[in-house]
Amino acid sequence: LIRRVQTGGAGVFIIQKGEATRGDVLLKVATLDGQARAYRPQTNMAGDRVFLDLTAQGIGPDENQIDIYISKAKARDSDLWIIEIEDRGGRHFLTEPVETLL
Repeated sequence: LIRRVQTGGAGVFIIQKGEATRGDVLLKVATLDGQARAYRPQTNMAGDRVFLDLTAQGIGPDENQIDIYISKAKARDSDLWIIEIEDRGGRHFLTEPVETLL
């Protein structure tokens, strides 16, 4: 993911390093205008791994609201990887499918 973001010309930062083999990922995509989106992995009804756009759950698009959610997630799960992408176009660079509701 980090290489795809860098190759695409966007900024990427590891906010928190999680457990190397078991840590889940929480992805924040900031558009640098006070707006952002957050994504987390989920298994859908078909059993496939997808990323869930948390906006559908009322988290965001206000960047401050997403930052509060991320702070709470960090406190709950020390194994969590938190990646932040800064891209004016709002690209997430994920290769997995992204769903809004499961």
